[in-house]
Amino acid sequence: MATTGPALAAGDAPPVPTQIEGVDRGAVWHSLRTGETVGIVSIPNKQAAVLIQSEGEAWRALRNGPLSEYGRWVLGGIVGLLALFFLLRGRIRIDGAKTGQTIERFNTVERAAHWLTAGSFVVLALSGLNLLYGRHVLLPILGAQPFATLTQYGKIAHNFLGFAFLLGLLLIFVMWVRHNIPERHDLVWFLKAGGLFSKGVHPPARKFNGGQKVIFWATIVGGAALGYTGVQLIFPFSFATLLELQLFQLAHAAIAIVMIAIILAHIYIGSIGMEGAFAAMGDGQVELQWAREHHSLWVQEVTGEVPDHHHPAPKAPAE
Repeated sequence: MATTGPALAAGDAPPVPTQIEGVDRGAVWHSLRTGETVGIVSIPNKQAAVLIQSEGEAWRALRNGPLSEYGRWVLGGIVGLLALFFLLRGRIRIDGAKTGQTIERFNTVERAAHWLTAGSFVVLALSGLNLLYGRHVLLPILGAQPFATLTQYGKIAHNFLGFAFLLGLLLIFVMWVRHNIPERHDLVWFLKAGGLFSKGVHPPARKFNGGQKVIFWATIVGGAALGYTGVQLIFPFSFATLLELQLFQLAHAAIAIVMIAIILAHIYIGSIGMEGAFAAMGDGQVELQWAREHHSLWVQEVTGEVPDHHHPAPKAPAE
């Protein structure tokens, strides 16, 4: 007797039909993909009843595609620009003769708040970049187990130090917001590019110049956005749906990449890029001539000294 398929062994169930009579398979698939049809779960997390979440595919495509790709261009671009600037401009030196005198730029509390914010941000940036790029960069170098351990502890540090970063952010906002209100002197500073590209050019500035004000507000606004989205991700489903969490994650990563690029430029200027700048956040004391050249209006406020924005080079003594 002829058969149409393999014989069933004793106890085997009949094959499940691939098409239920009277039901449109396309309609069923559509309802699953759109979330109209969900399963039944007995656990508290009702999100587990969603069989297919199509937005997750879009999230994955954006995260692993444009976000990662553009992020590499942004970070690589800023590093390349800073390297090129250093090669062409070199270190920005103090133009006038050093006085040997110092003036207090930031007190102990200000420096502590700065380093709390800066230190936590560095760890957050490195651990966050590891989550985005580590699988492609560090995993082949370290191997599976060391990379897993590094990522695990990095994630823990990321979650907890996020609150330290927010505390530092609040402190510097309270202390410095009054010094970072835009004013007409900032326009002059921007028109002259802060003298960064021209030797001997020192536009007037108060305690914070135009460029530093941009850094300040970018840090405050960007940091607040990172804090808001970060809290949503640390406590998933407490305040947001799954779709909202996916959007928060994309926004969190994109904002972080932009902030890292900005802070890299800030670190460059505050370290090897400008002579005398690091001392402001080192021991808080800066060379008086440095302060005259870069923050002349602030020096006038503190000492009553009338600013001179030309600073001609001292003449050589007659023989």
